Amino acid sequence: MLRISGVNIPDDKRIEISLTYIYGIGQTTASRLLDDLNISKLKRTKDLTEEEQNEIRSYVEKKVKVEGELKHIVRDNVKRLKEIGCYRGVRHQRGLPTRGQRTKTNNRTIRGNVRRTMGSGRVKTEKT
Repeated sequence: MLRISGVNIPDDKRIEISLTYIYGIGQTTASRLLDDLNISKLKRTKDLTEEEQNEIRSYVEKKVKVEGELKHIVRDNVKRLKEIGCYRGVRHQRGLPTRGQRTKTNNRTIRGNVRRTMGSGRVKTEKT
């Protein structure tokens, strides 16, 4: 099993798809990475040679920000927004959507499935 930046990559999937299991690598980045290294996108992870695995590992470590480093950068960015008190920072503090979504309806996931109307979310009682 291939391990890159502390993440186990699945063996049975195509390498292009299995690289997306790493936080910070999406399909575009995975595709570009494989093009730069001249590795076929149709190859399965288990079919990679030891040399190809080492090339992918070194490329990801040197050129792509992933996992802990990227999460730290994102956390610092959100913290900075909160400190300067901008609109997006205030939305982060209050736990509301930050990218312009409507909040009258359709934001239960960000708020934690709060139901405020009478009768919605009520447990049904048995009829006797």
